[in-house]
Amino acid sequence: MPKASASVRGDPGSAVGDEGSQDRPDASGRVLVIEDEPGIVDFVRRGLEAAGFDVAVAVDGIEGERLALRDGFDAIVLDLMLPGRDGLDILASLHRERPSMPVIVLTARGEIEDRVVGLDAGAVDYLVKPFSVAELVARVRAQLRVVVQASTSVLRAEDIEVDLLTRKVRRGGRAVVLSTTEFELLVHLLRHHGQVLSREEILNSVWGYEHDPETNVVDVYIGYLRRKLGGPGDPAPIFSIRAVGYRLGSVS
Repeated sequence: MPKASASVRGDPGSAVGDEGSQDRPDASGRVLVIEDEPGIVDFVRRGLEAAGFDVAVAVDGIEGERLALRDGFDAIVLDLMLPGRDGLDILASLHRERPSMPVIVLTARGEIEDRVVGLDAGAVDYLVKPFSVAELVARVRAQLRVVVQASTSVLRAEDIEVDLLTRKVRRGGRAVVLSTTEFELLVHLLRHHGQVLSREEILNSVWGYEHDPETNVVDVYIGYLRRKLGGPGDPAPIFSIRAVGYRLGSVS
């Protein structure tokens, strides 16, 4: 299958914008870029290095997976359409072996269904080509901040416990197995315990794209969470707020 052409926008030297050194401490880290298009590899590498990252590159899926499964990287930027091994297969391997590794998918596949597939496979974020390298840098920074928080955090509320490092979930002592997207949705609800969250806010924060009146993906995944967290006579503490969205909390 021929690979769709793609491009990037912006000057890699401006990836850090006017923020200067105040964001440099957040940016420090080692990033693996798995991408086979030379122009994009060069542009992304220079942009990330200008932002203070140490960058390694793999230009095919086989080498990319080998490097990704080794220790030493703080984040991975992954193209889905790769020679040798498909990006989704690499995501599956990472999800099994290194579930806490943040992976940002970088691809020409822009349909909502493709985004959901990538996120469900284990990606934490999704950028569609053409993209701004400044936005990529910002998203890598954001994911590294999440990792730092996760390394010392366990979220607990309403007898639900989530270990952000091991990605294990329990309710009332019972282990609950969630997909990647279900996990990210539950974490978002727990971080906003007791707050009413709109569908638009959840869609943007968990799936990474703006309001789409044609999608009911938030409602579908809330249903998945309710079924997995709930039990006979003990429904999940996720409540629908009419015409607004959802709230995780007590009945009152």
